[in-house]
Amino acid sequence: MTTREQYDGVLILGAGLAGLTAALAAAPRKVLLLSPAPLGDGCSSAWAQGGMAAALGDDDTSALHAQDTIVAGAGLCDPDAVAVLTREGPDAVRALADLGAPFDRTPTGGFSQGLEAAHGRARIAKVGGDGAGRAIHNAVIAAVLAAPHIEVRTGLRARSLLQDAAGRVRGALVEAEDGALIEIAAAATLLATGGLGGLYAVTTTPREVRGEGLGLAALAGAVIADPEFVQFHPTALDVGADPAPLATEALRGEGAILRNTDGRAFMKSYHPDAELAPRDVVARAIQSELAAGHGAFLDATAAIGAAFPHEFPAVFAAAQAAGLDPRVQPMPVAPACHYHMGGIATDLDGRSSLPSLLAAGECASTGVHGANRLASNSLLEAAVFGTRAGAVLRDAIDPATPPLPATPWPDLPDGALVGLRQAMSQDAGVVRDGEGLTRLLGRIETQRELYGEGPVLAAARLVTSCALERRESRGGHFRRDFPSQRPASRTFVTLAALDARRQAA
Repeated sequence: MTTREQYDGVLILGAGLAGLTAALAAAPRKVLLLSPAPLGDGCSSAWAQGGMAAALGDDDTSALHAQDTIVAGAGLCDPDAVAVLTREGPDAVRALADLGAPFDRTPTGGFSQGLEAAHGRARIAKVGGDGAGRAIHNAVIAAVLAAPHIEVRTGLRARSLLQDAAGRVRGALVEAEDGALIEIAAAATLLATGGLGGLYAVTTTPREVRGEGLGLAALAGAVIADPEFVQFHPTALDVGADPAPLATEALRGEGAILRNTDGRAFMKSYHPDAELAPRDVVARAIQSELAAGHGAFLDATAAIGAAFPHEFPAVFAAAQAAGLDPRVQPMPVAPACHYHMGGIATDLDGRSSLPSLLAAGECASTGVHGANRLASNSLLEAAVFGTRAGAVLRDAIDPATPPLPATPWPDLPDGALVGLRQAMSQDAGVVRDGEGLTRLLGRIETQRELYGEGPVLAAARLVTSCALERRESRGGHFRRDFPSQRPASRTFVTLAALDARRQAA
């Protein structure tokens, strides 16, 4: 049985940094924030290690930060979105510090900032070396729980979006842990559900984060942007864990070296910036070494050494749990799905193509990341664009039209999901080609016929179909059969358009 609730305010699905920031920014508008897990669990924001990139130093400017972002984005960044991110970034970091986020400080009280790959300045504001995500997230959670305009409900998972006869999004159909279904209608709805790392067998993100927000929006008819661009972090610990523990980029910023089984430092053979080359370059280099049987290890014994436990406690704990001591031995590493540059197409204030539906954070695509996200721009994007989306929610007008009844989209059975994850890593991973993508798309079509298309399969189909259609290599999307670049163009697509192209073929 399905019950219906008319909420006197706005609805936010997702409790990562983007959703929490939007909820705070929507004040004094009433906000109902829903999460399938307890606050602080099951979201990628809390797992971020590196920190937040922002031009906070005397030797830095937002223009320099924008330049680095655009170069890393390989020709596909939206310059207006990048300008917003880098201009509003320093104030976003300061606002989080005011909420209690304990950023590392210099002796004079300024922000202590580190260097990461493809940044021309040391501009990464950190917490405890590698604990930024958890510490920032906890500070914002405390502010949300203390805010009188925000109601938080956990244990509720979105199963469909509610729409009226005109296609306006009017809320969501959610499922409680006991299986009860509730239609929650609201003036406007914000999706802040994270990325799609859980679609891959090797990922640094929570397994539960598998593109469901993206899929729900696509199934409702929303325009999706650049879904083929998936970023693979070069240095996940290759210890057989699911998800794979992350060895933060900051280690290489501090001087850690990538070596093969023979101890040879190999990155200079792939890029003049060596360990500080863009992430996609480093990921492919490691993939190449592994495929050749040479192995890949991150050696921080000289750069960090005995300081590991207090400089990078999260990485040290993960290594120790796997039986490794990074103070004295190199750590085996491999690329892992880490971030989705594509997502629900939005404007600079979070509005999607569907009336009253907004998106922010990793499930959204403002165009700020282009084809390859610059390190530590993700938490910054969540804070900056979450705040802007919250301002839109604050002023949302409750339409008079009632939502139509909704039914939950089908779930993919666990066994089928395991097979899909393995196939995505194999055929839509660091290096792709037409043969593998065609094979993967056939598998997805078979699963659609067997189980029906729900949000997980919709997300996988968008990534795979658009990767097959993009016959070039750019940023996080590398085709061995099309290694060159073509004239730069972004992808904007709907599921209906994919279906039409498939039928025409």
